[in-house]
Amino acid sequence: MTVDSHILQAFVKLGNFLVDFCDNNDQNTTVWGERLKNTIAQAGHQNGWFTESNVLFALKQWGELLTEDNLANWLSAYKESSNPSKKTVAIIMAGNIPLVGFHDFICVLLTGHKVIAKLSSNDKVLLPFLADYLIHCDKALSNCITFTEEQLEEFDAVIATGSNNTGRYFEYYFGKHPNIIRKNRNSVAILSGNESKEDLKPLGEDIFRYFGLGCRSVSKLFVPAGYDFAYFFESIFEYDSVINTSKYANNYDYNKAVYLMSDFKLYDNNFLLLKEDERYGSPIGTLYYEHYNTLAQLKEKLKEQNKLLQCVVSNNAIENSIPFGATQKPSLNDYADGVDTIQFLLNL
Repeated sequence: MTVDSHILQAFVKLGNFLVDFCDNNDQNTTVWGERLKNTIAQAGHQNGWFTESNVLFALKQWGELLTEDNLANWLSAYKESSNPSKKTVAIIMAGNIPLVGFHDFICVLLTGHKVIAKLSSNDKVLLPFLADYLIHCDKALSNCITFTEEQLEEFDAVIATGSNNTGRYFEYYFGKHPNIIRKNRNSVAILSGNESKEDLKPLGEDIFRYFGLGCRSVSKLFVPAGYDFAYFFESIFEYDSVINTSKYANNYDYNKAVYLMSDFKLYDNNFLLLKEDERYGSPIGTLYYEHYNTLAQLKEKLKEQNKLLQCVVSNNAIENSIPFGATQKPSLNDYADGVDTIQFLLNL
């Protein structure tokens, strides 16, 4: 697949800028550096979940992905489009974690199409800043990027991300167009009981990064009968600072009160609640758990419920699982819901 070299280089320059900013943001006094500092502060004011550390983490991950080698290797797996005409793709973005819609955004532009993006009210400033920087690097992109708060009109395809409820709305309104419509998914971790504390420590990153609000955030543990949760709590104790964020603490306190009034059995380490539950999507400050008998049975169960899951994490407990600590560091070809966005766009 051939990509416009100017667009490719604009993303490479953006990647270099983001890595340099995140590594040296206290010393970055350039015009663009100051603008990004102000944008990060504004994002935090608009959405209390978007702490500076989480926004910087997201920016750094994207900066490290947007290298010339990474982009070329990713796109080299695709054949040329049989219909290379430029289309307009509407992207309806979620706002649960910083820049959650950026992957769709870059996919559209790198396949030669135009973007019309409808931003979530929870994430309204970060992507427009990155778009401004890209246009600074390649002026022609100004004709390819539009943000709107109005009703979407005059588009050829749709990529929409939301909840199960909004997913039904999207299917009703956009079902006649080529589309990718994403609904709720959750991520789980499988513990065998043989993990060391050093093995489990990175799992805290999968649980607490973005306060557990992402579809790649681990929201449930599968553990063998008799599992020692004290050992698990000791392994993730260094993440206790999460309770210092008032929004997280308020959710933790509220859920704890509800569970105690309902007389549910809980494990509690003063910043995370563990509750036995068959569901996947746990509330903020809570991690569900479920016991399993054999890994073979659990593997079969997860296979049957694959459409509910984004990531399965383990320390090689089952094949093709993601290592602990890696859920929030997806590669460019880690497509949400397993749907190949690039191929979808090339087929338009």
